[in-house]
Amino acid sequence: MLYLIAEWLGFEGVFNLIRYQTFRAGATLMTALIFGLIIGPRFINLLRVRQGKGQPIREDGPQSHLAKRGTPTMGGLMILIALSFSLLLWMDLKNPFVWACLAVTVGFGIIGFLDDYDKVTKASHKGVSGKVRLLLEFAVAGVAAWIIVGQINTYLYVPFVSDRAIPLGPFYYLFAATLIVGFGNAVNLTDGLDGLAIMPVIIAAGTFAIISYLAGRADFSSYLGIPHVPGAGELAIFCAAIMGGGLAFLWFNAPPAAVFMGDTGSLALGGALGAVAVASHHEIVLLIVGGLFVAETASVIIQVFWFKRTGKRIFRMAPIHHHFEQMGWSESKVVIRFWIISIVLALIGLATLKLR
Repeated sequence: MLYLIAEWLGFEGVFNLIRYQTFRAGATLMTALIFGLIIGPRFINLLRVRQGKGQPIREDGPQSHLAKRGTPTMGGLMILIALSFSLLLWMDLKNPFVWACLAVTVGFGIIGFLDDYDKVTKASHKGVSGKVRLLLEFAVAGVAAWIIVGQINTYLYVPFVSDRAIPLGPFYYLFAATLIVGFGNAVNLTDGLDGLAIMPVIIAAGTFAIISYLAGRADFSSYLGIPHVPGAGELAIFCAAIMGGGLAFLWFNAPPAAVFMGDTGSLALGGALGAVAVASHHEIVLLIVGGLFVAETASVIIQVFWFKRTGKRIFRMAPIHHHFEQMGWSESKVVIRFWIISIVLALIGLATLKLR
């Protein structure tokens, strides 16, 4: 909104700052952070009153988690409200990439909300049927992929090499939708400990804020040998909104958590990262930067596959963060070490921009 006002005024005087995506990215981050911190306490109290017993805790999980009974869930709503408010305030409302990514975020947030609501009202950890959830997720991701692909080509670019791309043609739509859905669920699987999922999401969003900005600049993308995507620079503002809303949530989610993100937040943020990766044409890089989420998902797939074939488990418990808890690691040790892994993976992802 402010960008359109500044544009109408000809970017005169102080409004000239709004012309720059870097300034608006910083302003968006601070707006989402401050707004999230302001609404947080009342929002959490409202959730606590409405939910009563809070998020159901699995009896077969780590016994230390039983002490978290009564903690409200659906804290992802706080992130989505702060994110949407700051984004609509600072983004260029004419940019289709941001609208597509916001549609995924809100759409997946609604699906996650329905899942959380079902769990809370039925006092069960099962939630909405997996098939129904996947169907809804692919519907949202499919629409977003259609919007995004209308602005870009259907090539899959390979990191670490220049001028190498795989032409996927019509299959790119399916690939893009699958990446968005897959990453949404990957973040959802990772969200099992206080602060475990949100900080890697913030790190990945910060990384893709840089990547999107560079991809949107013809001069930088040409120098680095990465695909140039006109308009992708505006996604830096979107990523900044994720970071600001995420940091505000982390303030209340720090151990011991006053609120859980729930599927409302984890599905939305994971889907958002997938959409940004597609829009900036750095899909494979997302698998590197978000390698922690990939590993968490792989641990579940491997565990289920091996158990069905042999009746035995590879990990003491899946996802893999619970495996380390069962080995005797404290929750804080698992979280901090996984944060460190996320930072290292983000640096490797950024290295792909130059190592070609």
